[in-house]
Amino acid sequence: MQNFTNKDIAILGSTASGKTKLSLKLAQDFNAIILSLDSLSLYKEVDIASAKPTKIERANIVHFGIDELNINEYFNSALFSNLYHKAKKYALNNHKNLIIVGGSSFYLKSLCEGLSPMPAISKDIEDQISDILNDLEKAYNLIKERDFMYAKNITNSDKYRIEKWYKIFLSTNLTATKYFEKNKREKKIEQIKIFEIQTQRELLKKRIKIRTEKMISDGLIDEAFFLEKKYSRTPKAMNSIGLKESLEYLDGKITLEVLSDKISNATAGLAKRQKTFNKSQFKDVARGNIDKIYDLAKSYLQNN
Repeated sequence: MQNFTNKDIAILGSTASGKTKLSLKLAQDFNAIILSLDSLSLYKEVDIASAKPTKIERANIVHFGIDELNINEYFNSALFSNLYHKAKKYALNNHKNLIIVGGSSFYLKSLCEGLSPMPAISKDIEDQISDILNDLEKAYNLIKERDFMYAKNITNSDKYRIEKWYKIFLSTNLTATKYFEKNKREKKIEQIKIFEIQTQRELLKKRIKIRTEKMISDGLIDEAFFLEKKYSRTPKAMNSIGLKESLEYLDGKITLEVLSDKISNATAGLAKRQKTFNKSQFKDVARGNIDKIYDLAKSYLQNN
């Protein structure tokens, strides 16, 4: 172990592209632990809708970022940063490589570029923002008037970043651009090699359909029913793909056939957004089909 050099790699790709299976094989073959980059796999009891690896699949590989929180607990980029530090510390102490894998690549971007600390948000401000977000276009237009630099990098339907702007503005009386000038980002990852699985569109659509049908047959509807009964529909995660549509089915609004189609279509839309985000936000990425990515990652991890 004296000559071992710890390395970080990230495996990105659209949902249903085979990221999880590839990461498990790489971790097994090249002495690595895994940090899940998936905003739904974080939650305990959300096993089918998240498509997280089973306990049997991850039995011999240490995982971080899976089953960390209850579905009604709060999560943001800062908490993901803490998970990365825990995983990195474990990897260093145990002479392991670290594989970051998943579809929520915004969190990877925040680690690579850093995060500015967010101000504390009062309950009154949260209530104000909730009202403001009822009209996203109006909310966006106000941002455009007051903070053009911020507005030009988002769309009028980008609820997450519109909400973020109002959190900053209402709690500090500063535009987001001014706030970030005063509160510089702190980079969390110094060196990482990023790989992205590319999958032909028609093949991905077939995989999504097959996975959706398997999720339903594995008990997705029962999972949604259980989570609603235990936590209500209030948690944000209850609006996730799979759970949202299953609740519609339980309400008697759609048939089983429509349920499958709605989940497949929503998942395909997510895959398209993931691909666009990864292409626009990450530089120096090695891309290819799953076999090529395995070979490229193997070469990188073996090369000291």
